[in-house]
Amino acid sequence: MKPTLGTSGLIFNEPLLWEKGKKSRYGASLPRRDVDEAPIAQEYMNDGLDLPDLSEVDVVRHYTRLSQWNFGVDTGMYPLGSCTMKYNPKINEAVAALPGFSGAHPLLPSGLSQGMLRMMYELEHHLAEITGMSAVTLQPSAGAQGELTGMLIMHAYHTSKGNPRSKIIVPDTAHGTNPASAALCKYQPVPVTSNSNGILEPSAIADVMDEETAGIMVTNPNTLGLFETNIREIASIVHKKGGIVYCDGANMNAVMGIVRMGDIGVDLMHLNLHKTFSTPHGGGGPGSGPVAVQDFLAPFLPVPRVIEKDGIYSLSDDSPQSIGKVHAFYGNVGVMLKAYAYILTMGGSYLKKASQLAVLNANYVKERLKKIYHLPYDHPCMHECVFSDKNFVDNKVTTLDIAKRLIDYGFHPPTVYFPLVVHGSIMIEPTETESRDDIDQFIAAMTSIAKEAQSDPASLHDAPQITKVMRLDETLAARKPCLTG
Repeated sequence: MKPTLGTSGLIFNEPLLWEKGKKSRYGASLPRRDVDEAPIAQEYMNDGLDLPDLSEVDVVRHYTRLSQWNFGVDTGMYPLGSCTMKYNPKINEAVAALPGFSGAHPLLPSGLSQGMLRMMYELEHHLAEITGMSAVTLQPSAGAQGELTGMLIMHAYHTSKGNPRSKIIVPDTAHGTNPASAALCKYQPVPVTSNSNGILEPSAIADVMDEETAGIMVTNPNTLGLFETNIREIASIVHKKGGIVYCDGANMNAVMGIVRMGDIGVDLMHLNLHKTFSTPHGGGGPGSGPVAVQDFLAPFLPVPRVIEKDGIYSLSDDSPQSIGKVHAFYGNVGVMLKAYAYILTMGGSYLKKASQLAVLNANYVKERLKKIYHLPYDHPCMHECVFSDKNFVDNKVTTLDIAKRLIDYGFHPPTVYFPLVVHGSIMIEPTETESRDDIDQFIAAMTSIAKEAQSDPASLHDAPQITKVMRLDETLAARKPCLTG
């Protein structure tokens, strides 16, 4: 039997629970009541309530089958560029689930939350050390909220100087949420185009930086997977005009233990604990987007701040210049616990090694595929590399066709059509947790798809072909979504 990279197995057609249900089926056995029977008041009744009648086995099999349709990093390689969907040690899940942590209530007084507050206090200091910053807040619950918090801090700082300013520089290689976060703070984004090498040119920044510009939002490494090698000079240009350098740290997985952003001119940055520091992410959460700042911005951090005095930890609101709260409670504390456990178990040397392996894997993919797929920027990359569909345009094969066909080979597709600076982009991030064997299988699949694109392009137009659901009409789904089930 000839082996293949992917096979199809038994796939059930699973109906809705309402279609499965049969009257008089029950999934629970209630104990004999010890009180007299009494009618329920009419206001508690709902004649329109429609709940399916199901046995226990109906429910178990239904949700088990649905779970088997999912693809996640625990089932296969997830080369989703710009998101660092890496495998994370399960020990960190166990730590976050310890009863003393998982059972804590957000309204517990500080005296009964010493362990949690100590963890948060120490995590802030670890992140400050990793980034080269002076102070950190854990309040933002996601990367985008971290960006917004950063912009609020920047705005508060300039306002305190008597000049709130009105513009902010946003390069074309920044993450897509950056201009939106700036606009929410009434900043007008000023676009800047990267140079022919895919990085920022200092002269381009100097041309637009003035006393009305609050600063720059730079993603480093950027969305092309390239390190902004001119960042020191760019920071100097911004600083001379009184501006602030903000760094989107979503791609920190490439530079942990190698680059301290605070040492190269960055004043303010956010991190994604759910990308870099050991929390599986996707599907809307959970997340955590801490913000790290230099000393002069620390007074503007959100309150309450975690402080320590004589070995006692507490929450303090004593910060008159603070931007206030951006998160009512630390309901995402489980993400922080996993990050804390990850940092302590890895230590500085292994955090650095994780980044080195992530960069090695990405460059391995780039070198192996660059003769097959168009590589718009042929330079050493960081954690991810960006190809395009240019080599297959004549055969009418698009990036979407390639991504859909990859599903048939058993891999989750990479990020497609982003960054926007590359037409038909295919952004691949293998992460440090994938072995060479797994990456070689991915490369073999991409190579096979490229051959199909040349010899049998029509087969890609119908991909995926062996999945539970075939290719959807994405245009119709976007314009006329079905929201009723």
